[in-house]
Amino acid sequence: MTKKIITGNEAVAHAVRLSRTQVISAYPITPQTTVMETLARMWAAGDYGGEYVTVESENSALAYCIGAAYAGARAFTATSAHGLAYMHELIHWAAGARLPIVMTNANRAMGAPWCIEPDQLDTLSQRDTGWIQLYCADVQEILDTVLLAFGLAEKVRLPVLVSYDGFYLSHTYEAVEIPDQKTADSFLPAAPQQPAFDVEAPENRHGLVNSEQMAKLMKARFAATAAAGPEYAALNDGYLRLTGRGYPAVEYTGNSEAKTVFVTAGSMAQTIKSFISGRDEALVRIKQFRPFPVAELRYFLSQPQIQQVIIVDRNASMGVGGIFAQEVRSALYGLEQMPQTAEFNLAGGLDLTPKLLEKCLDAAGGGEKLIWAVNLL
Repeated sequence: MTKKIITGNEAVAHAVRLSRTQVISAYPITPQTTVMETLARMWAAGDYGGEYVTVESENSALAYCIGAAYAGARAFTATSAHGLAYMHELIHWAAGARLPIVMTNANRAMGAPWCIEPDQLDTLSQRDTGWIQLYCADVQEILDTVLLAFGLAEKVRLPVLVSYDGFYLSHTYEAVEIPDQKTADSFLPAAPQQPAFDVEAPENRHGLVNSEQMAKLMKARFAATAAAGPEYAALNDGYLRLTGRGYPAVEYTGNSEAKTVFVTAGSMAQTIKSFISGRDEALVRIKQFRPFPVAELRYFLSQPQIQQVIIVDRNASMGVGGIFAQEVRSALYGLEQMPQTAEFNLAGGLDLTPKLLEKCLDAAGGGEKLIWAVNLL
């Protein structure tokens, strides 16, 4: 185990190397670019022994990973914002083909106009594509989550998207414990050498199917996605025993008798955790967005003393509101003692500060249900 001060993007690169990834498909986009630059330096120095391929677009980056995964290779790519949107057609294909690809995304606002602030709409726009989605709160967690993601993808045969806030985490330096290769291998064995295709007996896969066949395939994929929750929990338990670090699908922090609970995902959890220290409020952090952890949220937020839940979103579904707020309200529907909910929205990538949280509490106490952070600046 080595301790280094590195950025979130560098943490991704170290995890990809430790995962013995066999194929990396690279295309740059701010604020993800230094992931691929760091991996390129590792490859040039001989520290990464897989195939490093530069392509001409994000669409091609995922297409190359799809081909590699079909051939049985452990494959990785990274992107952000419009790059992720450009992949959209193939994002559906990778999930439908049950290919265990891992992709990281540094969250960035979607234009127009151009904006590189860390709005989460880029990844949340892909919530119905069939990818597992995991959100990170700090740089150490980014490294560890990429290792967990490869293990999970290969367990359930589904692609995994690891998301973290652009700049707030992608370019922030933090002290990170980097496992040695032996430790990583004990958690994540080398990829199996048996390819998906037998070149001596070629097949035509994923040709045209009828509605009944498609329905059966979608039902199977739905079941596999649901199974990803328990599989992730088991992998996380194993990683905790190995390293002393774990990241449950949902995490409760703060006063156990809190009447007001904040709910959020990503690096905003760190700000809220610091804010509530010594106060009456608590925090529920969502790590696993797909599959959505309904049972865990209902458990934490159905405690009789909880009167108000404030969901902090850094995204907006136009005409509806924050996407995490939608999901949380849906998860809580039907509770015998359903707490009042309010949404604090920082769409556009606004920075969450203690001063804003104080103003949010005042507004929520006054009965506001949708609190726009931009109105409180």
